[in-house]
Amino acid sequence: MNHLSRISLLLVTSWLCVAALGGCSGKDEAPLFLESNRKGGEAEAPVKDVPGDILSTQRAFSNVSKKVTPSVVNISTISRKKIIQPFFEANPLFEDFFGAPQTRRDKSLGSGFLISRDGYIVTNDHVVRDAESIQVKLSNDKVYEAKVVGGDHKTDIAVIKINAADLPVAVLGDSDKLEVGQWAIAIGNPFGLDRTMTVGVISATGRSNMGIETYENFIQTDASINPGNSGGPLLNVYGEVIGINTAIVAAGQGIGFAIPISMAKPIFAQLIQKGNVSRGYMGVTIQPVTEDLAQSFGLKQAKGALVNDVIKGGPADKAGIRQGDIITALNGSEVRDPSHLQRLVAEAGIGKIAKISIFRDGRTLELGITLASADSAPKQQKRGERSRRQGEGEADLLGLTVENAEGGGGVAVVDAERGGIAAEAGIKRGDVIVSINNKRTATTAEYARAIQQAGRSGRLTILVRRGDASIYFALRLK
Repeated sequence: MNHLSRISLLLVTSWLCVAALGGCSGKDEAPLFLESNRKGGEAEAPVKDVPGDILSTQRAFSNVSKKVTPSVVNISTISRKKIIQPFFEANPLFEDFFGAPQTRRDKSLGSGFLISRDGYIVTNDHVVRDAESIQVKLSNDKVYEAKVVGGDHKTDIAVIKINAADLPVAVLGDSDKLEVGQWAIAIGNPFGLDRTMTVGVISATGRSNMGIETYENFIQTDASINPGNSGGPLLNVYGEVIGINTAIVAAGQGIGFAIPISMAKPIFAQLIQKGNVSRGYMGVTIQPVTEDLAQSFGLKQAKGALVNDVIKGGPADKAGIRQGDIITALNGSEVRDPSHLQRLVAEAGIGKIAKISIFRDGRTLELGITLASADSAPKQQKRGERSRRQGEGEADLLGLTVENAEGGGGVAVVDAERGGIAAEAGIKRGDVIVSINNKRTATTAEYARAIQQAGRSGRLTILVRRGDASIYFALRLK
C-alpha cells in the first residue's frame, strides 16, 4: 500500500470513529451529575419536607449575619515590645556598653463593634493596650486609623475611635435576662478570617473567680471563640449585642467567655465621657463565708461576704458596719461572694445612698451607706515587722504557742504545731489573734479563758491580723 492510500485509510477510519462517538450520545445517556430542580435541574432534593422550625432557625441565623455583620470591625495593631535579655539586663552597665534594650514589633488581631455613627468602637482592652498603631477594617473593606479613647484594665473593656460618618451601628440588648440554653451567636475575626460567624448556646451566666479580670461576671458559651474574636460581639437571635467576647479556655473546646453588655455599658459610657472609670468604694476588707464560718456565725447558708476589717472614717464605718458583719445584699441584690459584692459596689454609683443588708448576732439589719469614689481610698501602709521571740511552754489545745503582742491589742502566735487544729485551719506563726468568738482577746490570759469557754461548744471563730489583712478562721475542737 502506497503512502497516499495509507493517508486515505486513516481519514476514513477517523471519520468512522467520530461517527460512532456521535452515535453514542443520545437522550438515554446518564448525565455526568445531578442538579437539583430547586436550581433549574431535573433531580429532586434528597429531603423534600424539611421541618419548618429548622428552616425558620436557618433564616434567623442568616438574618442576624446580614443585619449585624456591617457593624462588626476587624482590628489590627502593631506594638513594640522589649526583647528580654535575662542575664545582661540586670547589669546596670548594660546600656552603657550595648545601648538601649532591643525591641521587636508585634502584630495582633482582634475584633470590635460600632456603637455610634461617628466611629466609636467597643473592643477588649487587651486588644489595643500598648499599641503604637491601630487599623480598623470595616465590612466594606475600607481601612481607617484609630486612636484609643480610653481603656479599663479591671474589666478588659476599651473604646477606640475612627473619623468617619454614617456608619452602621450595633444594637445593644439586655444581658440581665439571659437564660442558659438560649442561642448565642459570635461574629469576629478569628485567626484573621474576616467576619466569621459561629453559633452555640448560653452555657452559663455569672461566671466569676476565673482569675481573668478583677471584676468578673462572665457569660459562658460554646459558640466557637478563638484568637482574634476578642472584642467582637456575642449576639442573641434578635441580633442584639448581649456580650463582648473576651476569653477562652485553652485546654478545652467549646468554653468561651463574654463580658455581659449590661455590665459593659456604664464602663464604656464613662470611657467615652471622660477617658477613665470611677467606681464605688465601701471601706471594708472582706472574705468568703465558708460552711464552717456560716455555722459559727449562725448563718443558714454559706453566702455573702464576711467583713474582716473596717477602714476608720470610710463609708462603711460611717454607716455603722462592724468587723464580723456578714454582708448579704446590696440594693436588693443577694450577695453571693466577695467578688460579687465588689462588682455590685463598683456599679452602684458614687455619692448615692445604697441599701445594704447585714447579718449580725443572729439577725438581719438594714443600713444605708453612701459610697465614695475608689480613687479616694487611703493607700494601705505596710506595718513594720514585729519582733518576735520564741515563746516558752508547750502548745495549747489548738496547737499554738502564744505570747502577748508588742504594744498590746492581741496575742501573737510564735509557733503553730504542724497537724494542729489551728495550723490545719490556716493560722500561721506571726499571726496576731485579736478576738475569739467575737470577744476581744488582748492578753494571753484572756486567750486561755476564751479557749477554755469555747471548749464547751466545740467551735471557735478566731479573728487574726496578718500584716495589713484581717482574716476569720472557723475551728472545730477535736
